[in-house]
Amino acid sequence: MRRRIVCNFDVCIGCRLCEVYCITSHSRFPHDVLKAFKLDGQRPVPRVTVEEEGVLSFSVSCRHCQEPECTKSCLTGALQLDAELGIIKVEEERCIGCWTCVVACPYGAIRPSPGERKVAVKCDLCGGTGEVPACVANCPNEALRMEVWVEEG
Repeated sequence: MRRRIVCNFDVCIGCRLCEVYCITSHSRFPHDVLKAFKLDGQRPVPRVTVEEEGVLSFSVSCRHCQEPECTKSCLTGALQLDAELGIIKVEEERCIGCWTCVVACPYGAIRPSPGERKVAVKCDLCGGTGEVPACVANCPNEALRMEVWVEEG
């Protein structure tokens, strides 16, 4: 089983609440937006970003591809498919910050972290627990949804 977040750009208004709740869910205060932004020292980088072109807005996040270029390009094996959760995960301890995955991702969904230790940052579906990710749960226009599919073979 695989999972990913899909954006309906026809109803995305570019409000960036997906970014806000992504940051919050990955902070020390996962249920308090104000504390996440004001008290967490270095703010976590959002693992989802909003791109805009004219009136078109859409949320960009990891597609957890079936044939992921990021895992193929990773020099240390830090990016791996977690078959149980159905997502591509970053093992931060193994990441050396070479950014080959950033270049290899065709969706632009992987970014360098802003912290002292440079590691790849990408959507992890809020831990991949099967719960609805924070960005999906808090999108005011329901532009985001989690898609689940079973691989054949």
